[in-house]
Amino acid sequence: MSAHAPTVGIIYPGHAAEDDYALAAGMLGAQLPLAHVYGTDLHAADELLDLGAPERLAEGAQRLAPHRPGSVMWACTSGGFVRGPEGARRQVERLSRAAGVPASSTSLAFVAALEVLGVSRVAVAATYPDDVAAMFAGLLGDAGIEIVAARSAGITTAAEVGTLAPDRVRELVLAHERSDAGAVLVPDTALRTIALVPELESLLGRPVLTANQVTVWQGLRLAGARTTATDLGQLFTQEAGS
Repeated sequence: MSAHAPTVGIIYPGHAAEDDYALAAGMLGAQLPLAHVYGTDLHAADELLDLGAPERLAEGAQRLAPHRPGSVMWACTSGGFVRGPEGARRQVERLSRAAGVPASSTSLAFVAALEVLGVSRVAVAATYPDDVAAMFAGLLGDAGIEIVAARSAGITTAAEVGTLAPDRVRELVLAHERSDAGAVLVPDTALRTIALVPELESLLGRPVLTANQVTVWQGLRLAGARTTATDLGQLFTQEAGS
């Protein structure tokens, strides 16, 4: 890989679908080094608040520093939206100060991606329990995004999500065939989705935004790198800066 390849530091909770980032890096000619942070992987509010604690993210940023990233991403959707819209924004502001480079999170990357695509009505295919999925809906609602269909799979741990086979992922996403949804959102970085996005979009005929996909896209934007690619869905067909 070129020494001049863009570098986005990824702070990733535990171990589940982190191989999605190696796959995306190969597609994009980018470097996506990971720093793993650890806590309870339960999809529950108190555990998620602890997982995304400022000191934990600052430690992740410190371990990424030798890679000299152009940006840093907190790659845990629920670990961002559990703090509410304003709390999610404060979280990445503190992370940016700790990292010394622009930073964001998967939660806020979804909002940014929908803005670029001009989509305000979505379906959500969530792996979370209902109460956690409702927090994601709150973040979207604060950004003026209307959810027209939603499904929560009720899976309580990221480890279990990481074991879902591609057929289960397709089933979860394709359950949202709604003509009035401009996009389908799949908000869990523990779910392997990078290789499935083009197929899902072809089947649904609309953009499919997944957690690992939007994390990489937002990180590249913040690093001032190109975000166009042929195999990562409609989001990656948008010109940089659009």
